[in-house]
Amino acid sequence: MKLKNKEVVVRQLDVKPDDRGWLAEILRSESLSTPHEFGQLFMTAADIGAVKGNHYHTRKHEWFCAVQGEGSIVVENNETGERDEIPMDENNLVCVAVPPNHTHALKNSGTKPLLVLIYISEAYNPEDPDTFKKKIA
Repeated sequence: MKLKNKEVVVRQLDVKPDDRGWLAEILRSESLSTPHEFGQLFMTAADIGAVKGNHYHTRKHEWFCAVQGEGSIVVENNETGERDEIPMDENNLVCVAVPPNHTHALKNSGTKPLLVLIYISEAYNPEDPDTFKKKIA
């Protein structure tokens, strides 16, 4: 996939199947763009037809991987306006790295909830959330 935004990284995951199921390493320390302490790992569910996110961060990096369902992540560079919509689904495991100052939104286009595993470089702090709303999807 050729992206307009050169700062966003999409990495095809190496899925290792066996007779019990499969395993895919989503994020390793060498995949992180900048060294830092552990941030926060969480999962979100987007109902059928729902859009989640529509915000950006000024200092946080985020990595997204859909583990169930079908949808996409829309990413827009706040400085250049370059915009990409990257498909994400359980049959095509990718990890999408979104740098700071890029608005992002998850869209569920499937027939079941979209479950997305997310790692963010800095744990959420309600007193300094570094989260700014901007609707792009």
